[in-house]
Amino acid sequence: MKEAESNAEERTFSELRRRIRDCKLLSAATEELLRSLHFSGRVSVVVKDGCILKSGYEEGYFTRRQDERMIS
Repeated sequence: MKEAESNAEERTFSELRRRIRDCKLLSAATEELLRSLHFSGRVSVVVKDGCILKSGYEEGYFTRRQDERMIS
């Protein structure tokens, strides 16, 4: 059972990486993938004139305090 769960998570993460690579980040489906993975990293998107120029992600844990600094 755990192996099936692990494979499902790997497929989900592969789909997330594909969407990031293909610049398909701004969708509800991507948000669902992030929630299902309990993703705690950062996803960044650089947009110019309505076009996505660059996108990426950083894996890892970020505290709430660090997130607040990014907003300020």
